[in-house]
Amino acid sequence: MSMRGLSKSFLLGVLFASLRCYSLSSDCSATPLAVVGLQRVVGVLQACGPSSDNSVGGAMSNSPSRVADAQGSLYRLQDTGTPGVVALEGDLASRGGPFFALEPLPPSEKSDDHPATPASNPAKASGNSAIERVPTNSQPADRNQEIYYRNKTELAFDLGTLPVNIPFPFDFMEGDPYVQHPIRYTLIPIILSLRWHMSNIGGPWIFRGNWDLTSSGSFTWIPSGPETRFISYDMGIRRNFVPHNRNFVPYFDIRLGVGQINAKGPKGVPYAQGEDWPEFTMNMGSGVRYNFSPRFAFSAGLNYMHLSNMDLSEHKPNGTDPNWGPINYGINVYGPQLGIDMRLGKPHRE
Repeated sequence: MSMRGLSKSFLLGVLFASLRCYSLSSDCSATPLAVVGLQRVVGVLQACGPSSDNSVGGAMSNSPSRVADAQGSLYRLQDTGTPGVVALEGDLASRGGPFFALEPLPPSEKSDDHPATPASNPAKASGNSAIERVPTNSQPADRNQEIYYRNKTELAFDLGTLPVNIPFPFDFMEGDPYVQHPIRYTLIPIILSLRWHMSNIGGPWIFRGNWDLTSSGSFTWIPSGPETRFISYDMGIRRNFVPHNRNFVPYFDIRLGVGQINAKGPKGVPYAQGEDWPEFTMNMGSGVRYNFSPRFAFSAGLNYMHLSNMDLSEHKPNGTDPNWGPINYGINVYGPQLGIDMRLGKPHRE
């Protein structure tokens, strides 16, 4: 290895010299520990272990130790006998460095398979010393923790086409017959939303996930039906069912809103909507979200949409209006809906 390459690599090692050292059972000394491999200096760490001198932490000077990479995997390494220098076999920078923690092994884990190497030739020591991956019981880091966390905000754009007409699903709760009216509507909602994640990931088994609060402005084009458009403001919640380390995340959401429609019922169109304002809406949807990265995601699912004025247009004849008010029939449709989500700002997970 050339002196130029070694100098360049050593500067890379010095960059990590200020990393904090964590130890389960010992204190950290102030002596930096240079980790030397066959190809380059991987990093500079803080030596751990009870120390009575300025060597590599006393207990570390004659026994193997552990080093953890950025993924939490532990590796066994061999002291070269030179204070502050430990040998690794090969170039481990590609395995998730920098290596950020050292832990002395108990005396019982010493092995004759890893004899200390004379300090006179650290380069030779690094070539002959073995590094062994130590299995651990800890689970790998969950990358979804960087996507679903409390106080994250996202901008979402959704587009649906809802051509399937059905009776109102909750007619049985109102004592109404479960029947479908003659008019067939098609609604195309165009929705711009702000999502606020209210919690971190939590919950057991398949219910593991988090909640987000959705605030939306919606324009709905009505290409099929007496009316032609509906404008509303909606709010609701979404449950994301988040598995470990999976890009596909199922969800279920519900939103309620109020808006204005160019109703044709007052103009005598049978089975049309009874009044312009207020027109209430309810949306329920379920689907799957795919996360391209912690910042961008795509979603696809089915959405159900209900429009109604809650019978406010129906009134008995009075002195100013001798006729009954227009009957409220409502709209009930469902169909596919696609969406794009984008994180706003920089990640700020608590």
